[in-house]
Amino acid sequence: MLKWPTYLLSGFMLASLTSCGLINKTQKQTLVDGIYHSGKSQKVYVNVDEENILVYPMVKEQSYWKIDSTRQYTEYPPLLLSSLKKVNLSKSSLDVDLLTIPIKYRFSQSGVPAQLNASLNAALYLGYRTDLYQLNYPKNLLSEAERETRHFGYSLGVFSGFGNTLMSPTNSLHRVDDEYDALVWSYGVAGIVGINNFSLGLVFGFDTMLNQHRNVWIYNNKPWLGLSFGLNLN
Repeated sequence: MLKWPTYLLSGFMLASLTSCGLINKTQKQTLVDGIYHSGKSQKVYVNVDEENILVYPMVKEQSYWKIDSTRQYTEYPPLLLSSLKKVNLSKSSLDVDLLTIPIKYRFSQSGVPAQLNASLNAALYLGYRTDLYQLNYPKNLLSEAERETRHFGYSLGVFSGFGNTLMSPTNSLHRVDDEYDALVWSYGVAGIVGINNFSLGLVFGFDTMLNQHRNVWIYNNKPWLGLSFGLNLN
């Protein structure tokens, strides 16, 4: 029978997935006002209004960066009659996410074959993220150059959270007679990649069972690989 942690995780995951697309697009995948790198070392300030994207070069005076008033800014409207040279922008930031790991691959343990498990879980992720944006002007069927913004992001960090797992005679080497859903603490490292509106993570982690059967569970503190999906919080 499912215990209260499973119901709690189910509600949390449902709420996360219903809002995931909106929050991710607002916070990370859309170009917003701020300071970016253009190329390897040049800093620029990007101003996004209702239609146009304005890119201002910056200069460092003493220990502060400010807009370079001696140089012309570049304007990127939504539509042009001729193409502009594409521009690459990048920005690094602290990444705070809520992760769910729907698929875990557990390696063979104690004579039990490798397992592919699906379980309920949720974890807090903390990492360092880099987002790359490219402004380009491909021509449409009317030979007009239409602005296109492409996004690619990647992040590497650590996570910690809770989930449930099936406790059974098989994964306890028959030292537990009944099957039930046990609460586990999950932790490890994760790498997350995002392309436009799609994101996916590869996870390397461990599970610690939070009850008296942890010493007979063959997967306790044993490594596993997983796929993750995230909800961005910052």
